Amino acid sequence: MKNEVLQKELIDLLEDRFTTSESVLVNFSKGEDAYDPIKPQAVVFPHSNEELSKILKLCNAHGTPVVPYGTGTSLEGHAVGNADGITISLEKFDKILKVNAEDFDCRVQANVSREQLNENLKDKGVFFPIDPGANAALGGMAACSASGTMAVKYGTMRTVVMGLTVVLANGDIIKTGTRAKKSSAGYNLTNLFVGSEGTLGIITEVQLKLSPIPESIMSAVSQFQDLESAVITAQEIIQYGASIARIELLNKDQMEISIKYSNLDNFKPLPTLFYEFHGSEDSNKESIEIVEEISKNHNGSDFTWARTTEERNKIWKARHNVYYSVKAQGNNIRVYTTDVCVPISNLVECIQFAENEIQNNGLKAPMVGHVGDGNFHVTIIYDPKKEDQYKYIRSFSDKLIDKALKLEGTITGEHGIGLQKKEYLLKQHPDNILLMKLIKKSFDQNNIMNPGKIFD
Repeated sequence: MKNEVLQKELIDLLEDRFTTSESVLVNFSKGEDAYDPIKPQAVVFPHSNEELSKILKLCNAHGTPVVPYGTGTSLEGHAVGNADGITISLEKFDKILKVNAEDFDCRVQANVSREQLNENLKDKGVFFPIDPGANAALGGMAACSASGTMAVKYGTMRTVVMGLTVVLANGDIIKTGTRAKKSSAGYNLTNLFVGSEGTLGIITEVQLKLSPIPESIMSAVSQFQDLESAVITAQEIIQYGASIARIELLNKDQMEISIKYSNLDNFKPLPTLFYEFHGSEDSNKESIEIVEEISKNHNGSDFTWARTTEERNKIWKARHNVYYSVKAQGNNIRVYTTDVCVPISNLVECIQFAENEIQNNGLKAPMVGHVGDGNFHVTIIYDPKKEDQYKYIRSFSDKLIDKALKLEGTITGEHGIGLQKKEYLLKQHPDNILLMKLIKKSFDQNNIMNPGKIFD
């Protein structure tokens, strides 16, 4: 490590939880993104808020950059290392601190994963509904304002985070929010940190809203002859006001991959909608009748029902594994993934634009979408050795972003900005960037917190 004084101070504090081991540096050099890894100078493993506070005070005093790291599942370069700094692993912040099932809330440390939390909750009559494809850490999900397949009914991390514990660049430990269901006490600092991607402070604890486990959960699949019919079906279901927990789109390319990867033997490689209904048996029956009618109006196939918990889990595991199914298509490939979100009435136009652009250039691009809330993902397979492919992909991404903004949407529904979408943020919010930088400066005067992410 270049700064020998800082290295000694960190070793004195952490002992063997400070490392410059080459293999560890490589493991903490990037997330699930398309970037080349950047190794930090060291990786540290604090185990408490107080210890993390001391680390940040030391790094702030020396002007040394820090990159927070949870499970490394981010897709836009948030966790790429800093060659002049250290990476702070939160893997020891893995405890569920308190569950208040009677009030539908809980408090967890930052590296508790969504699956770990739901395993703990399964006998308490409540569950945590925000479910990005990866088994991500809840602190990272808050930091990136993650979402998932059930956002259409249960919202996103912005709607379920009630409060946070955050360690700031100068070492201050602050707590935001309360357990109360509402508050008008001052600035909403909780939602300032949600989506801040580690640039304002490091989230160490999260207070979360929980939901009651529904009386009845029913999942079904319907397939369509063309993409437009599937998307219009989803759009009309939402516009009708049918009660539905999940409505997920997989295009033909993605279904072809998922059929093989996840053994979905009963399905064809066609545009497909996955549905799930949460509620009482009577309310689900009513919603299903509406959704089936709308689906059949657009020539959707008869519903294939997941009648057991195992069948239902298989369907949704296949949906959650789409990114990994695409990565498994070759040994020397990379995957460029991007997401946009538009008003539901503009979704058909935006998705058609994306698929036409890809097909016209002879590339294969699996697409999935949380079409119930206007959000979809394009995942493009490419050979990193062929620079012309990446240049085209970036050109396609530029066009898709412009289209989403023209349709009054956003450059990212749930991935965040990281490194990959910094220039797009300038397009979406040119009048906001100065204010964002002023906020960043007020929290992080020496620019040590995940510098270069969100904006330069």
